[in-house]
Amino acid sequence: MEKENTTVVTEFVLAGLTHQPQWKIPLFLFFFVVYLMTILGNLSLIGLIWKDSHLHIPMYLCLGNLAFVDAWLSSTVTPNMLLNLLDKNKLMYFSECMIQFFSFVVSATAECFILAVMAYDRYVAICKPLLYPVIMTYRLCMQLLALSYIGGFIHAVIHESFLLRLAFCKSNIIHHFYCDVIPLLMISCTDPSLNYLMLFIFSGSVQVFSIMTILISYTFVLLTVLTTKSEKGMRKTLSTCGAHLLSVSLYYGPLLFMYVHPAPSQTDDQDMIFSLFYTVIIPVLNPIIYSLRNKQVIGSLKKILKRNG
Repeated sequence: MEKENTTVVTEFVLAGLTHQPQWKIPLFLFFFVVYLMTILGNLSLIGLIWKDSHLHIPMYLCLGNLAFVDAWLSSTVTPNMLLNLLDKNKLMYFSECMIQFFSFVVSATAECFILAVMAYDRYVAICKPLLYPVIMTYRLCMQLLALSYIGGFIHAVIHESFLLRLAFCKSNIIHHFYCDVIPLLMISCTDPSLNYLMLFIFSGSVQVFSIMTILISYTFVLLTVLTTKSEKGMRKTLSTCGAHLLSVSLYYGPLLFMYVHPAPSQTDDQDMIFSLFYTVIIPVLNPIIYSLRNKQVIGSLKKILKRNG
């Protein structure tokens, strides 16, 4: 009888950011401008690194890949969010939802690992400067970046596989602005306890590993900087590392609060605020944070502008 009375959901309705009509156009315009700035800023940074051969070193290869995953992450979420602000139906097919979730997990996980690679690169450059060309080779950098994307892909496959075992028959309304795992688990009519456990284990492992790598790397960097006698070198090091630490803290704060727990503990509004932060706001801030605090990037930009002037 239970199976006969069950209607399997084949499409979802994304509740979106707001139900108040007067806010939809202003929010659309604001996030549309933010998205344009995100794509323009990150692609410009990638193009600058690609065009200037002096920036073809591990530090800037990592920065270029960070810009790429930021543009990828934002493009996974923002365009659909903008359409839903204007669309009354806000429908998304099950397959589209799964594709969006998969793309989100790959890009978000890859960003975690790339931030860890960047921290390791700064550790070697500052703590072992004479051995830096030997340790942090171009080949090793490309291997670490490739592993970051492979890790993101595997992580996405794991969570997607556990999502596909669920049935959705209670409701087709997702109280979010994109297909994220926790809102999906909350409307499942299958017991999602195993999914929460896998989320806690795998998402927690990814974040703990990357955060510990970053913290250990910068602890050694800080100790090395404090023992240096060069005030100029200290300022330069702290400026470069400060930009990275600011980006890391802004990115990991919401992620830790959202995913490293075995069951949902916050409201839908809190979920959306934190999700907005790392899917929309952080991708537009990263190019600004890294470019404005990096003299070599600014110098390369000035050279290209003069050359094209």
